[in-house]
Amino acid sequence: MELGALSVIPVLIAIVGSLVTRRPFEFLLLGSITGCVIMYGWDFIAQWVALLQTTIEGNVWIILICGLFGSLIALLTKARGTEGFSRFAEKLCKTGRSSRIATFILGVVIFVDDYLNMLTVGNCMRPISDKRKQPRESLAFITGATGTPVCMLLPFSTWAAFYIDLFQKQAEVQAMNFASGMDLFMHFLPYNFFSIIMVAVTFLFALGVIPPIGPMKKAYKRVEAGGALWSEKSNADNVEFELEYDVPTDNPAIAEAQADIQKMEAQGNAGAVAVAINDESTGQGKLSAVENTAPEAKEAEKPGQLIDFVIPMGALIVLTFVQDILVGVAVALVVCLVQYLIRKKMNVAEWTDTVYEGFKDMIPTLLTLMAAFMVAGAADAMGLTPWVIDVAAGFPLPQLFPAIAFVAVGFVTFATGSFWGTSVIAAPILLPLAASMGAPLMLTMGSILCGCTMGTQICFFSDGNMLIASAVKNDLIDNYFATLPYLGLSIGLTLVCFIVGGFMLA
Repeated sequence: MELGALSVIPVLIAIVGSLVTRRPFEFLLLGSITGCVIMYGWDFIAQWVALLQTTIEGNVWIILICGLFGSLIALLTKARGTEGFSRFAEKLCKTGRSSRIATFILGVVIFVDDYLNMLTVGNCMRPISDKRKQPRESLAFITGATGTPVCMLLPFSTWAAFYIDLFQKQAEVQAMNFASGMDLFMHFLPYNFFSIIMVAVTFLFALGVIPPIGPMKKAYKRVEAGGALWSEKSNADNVEFELEYDVPTDNPAIAEAQADIQKMEAQGNAGAVAVAINDESTGQGKLSAVENTAPEAKEAEKPGQLIDFVIPMGALIVLTFVQDILVGVAVALVVCLVQYLIRKKMNVAEWTDTVYEGFKDMIPTLLTLMAAFMVAGAADAMGLTPWVIDVAAGFPLPQLFPAIAFVAVGFVTFATGSFWGTSVIAAPILLPLAASMGAPLMLTMGSILCGCTMGTQICFFSDGNMLIASAVKNDLIDNYFATLPYLGLSIGLTLVCFIVGGFMLA
């Protein structure tokens, strides 16, 4: 079903409503419902339910990855492996600048898969970034900008493998007689302008050469003024990070108990707790601080060990490289079970409970992600991608065709939050069209790469941006606005490259 310009309506509802109200889940659902109403009329309820079922069935892989990764992070946290990593990383990250650089380097090193990259970097570097007083928006930007763009620049990533396979299937590319997929990759790599520029901009930001701009500057000022490291919308997601004694009270007994607990902890007693006792003189309850001598409290006093982080994460990265990320995270969970049993970090029941709790913590992200996929599904069913590409094809000037293709592919990817479907539809249409009109073929391949990468970066409801928000525990929309100036700079420079390249190579 191709409905032309009407296919944009569900996407517009989702985007505008989400940005204005800062409640993406509700407006993503509304966008998908609107699409079904336009397509099916009074029968929209049954069709929307069918869309929901299809979306869930088609994304079980993603649901499992995200949920099980939440379980893995919960296990690493409970076993204090993340603490061990933080203590190690703290020695290398003495300043805010060095923590940003470390985040950038880790994002480049973990290039195998964008999901693995974003979930790992965000969760691992969040404690370090927090201790160096870096706003969560900054962490989100660096994590996102070293996720997909880096994967697009290295031939061994899942993204690069996908595009090599996609382009090799096109007759116009086959006629060029490349020796191998790697040979093809090395030829279109120089035209992957957006990823190159995005990584460069991010590195310069990490170094401090490019300063905080716009909402990012406001985030830094918020932290400098003594405010929270996260945005106000993220308070509920960061309860565990609040200082235990930051509870305003006029009760001197509570204040005294809190002071006692702080004193105990300063002396090395991590098991200090506040207990309620009855004051016989007043007949009222009050708080008092005592030393917690329970075995679990004594265990909590032991510092986290790096080994409890490195071995499970190492298994995750290796298995992701050899197989895929789902196999990697599943094996990592099993490694955690065996390792933590041997090291007496937890028993089987505790492991099971932690896996469940970690998976459960990812449900809000997964619900929003499924709603975004439903909007994409509705837009695809309405023929959004072919319509936009047909419009782009109406510009006959071959010198400008790569730039136009970049904008068109980027818009579709931005509108749907998905690059897979866009690429599969765009490549068989745009490459033959470029060849017939004399537009540079390699540059056109670069425009498809860059459009898809740019679209996923700038789309706030893309799976990558949602996972980043979950990993860094900061509001999705606040991350988006803080990142937008740097994305705008990268997009502008990329467009210039395609325009200049079109006239030089056509």
